[in-house]
Amino acid sequence: MRCSNLHLTEIPQDIPNDTRRLYLDYNLLTSIPANAFHDLPLLAELDLSHNELALLEPGAFRGLAASLQFLDLSSNQLTMLDPDAFEGVTARSNLTGNPWHCDCRLQTALPRLDLEPVSLTGIICQTSEPLDSGAQGVPFLLVKDLDLCVVLKKTTDVAMLVTMFGWFTMVISYLVYYVRHNQEDARRHLEYLKSLPSRQGKSEESSTISTVV
Repeated sequence: MRCSNLHLTEIPQDIPNDTRRLYLDYNLLTSIPANAFHDLPLLAELDLSHNELALLEPGAFRGLAASLQFLDLSSNQLTMLDPDAFEGVTARSNLTGNPWHCDCRLQTALPRLDLEPVSLTGIICQTSEPLDSGAQGVPFLLVKDLDLCVVLKKTTDVAMLVTMFGWFTMVISYLVYYVRHNQEDARRHLEYLKSLPSRQGKSEESSTISTVV
């Protein structure tokens, strides 16, 4: 079924369920919702190239794991791949021509994808985080010893240190307050005890005068 260059903004709802090849290239699709192709159990080839796709929702290709052999997502606006969108799809895929943003999220997502490994060579980093990672302009999988999660790990470590320092400061502050408060109570109690004999003496003196009178 060919639906190319029809200015479509949504996936058509009347696609025959025995469709084996579906061409939706050169349209205006911006996202693929969940279960978009769930009723196409025989679909072997899906062409979504040359659209404006920026989002593949979780479950976008649900139901295609057993049948899909080729998936074309080239020349779109994808920056990130969500493994939950593919749900076991192992098809050979064309991922070229997208403005991929290579960061820790993408690095941790790739091992969770079941797509043919050769497909992932189409991920060429247009931007990266950190900027000086050396990933820009080269296939992501071909960058040696690349760890884009280092900065995130360092940030997490710093956050933990700051949190621990904060708790430590609070504990010290509480201890200082507790000690000072106890010292003040002790001083007041001591002054009270010192005042007891003088009061008792005045009471005895008053009693003596009363007796004499």
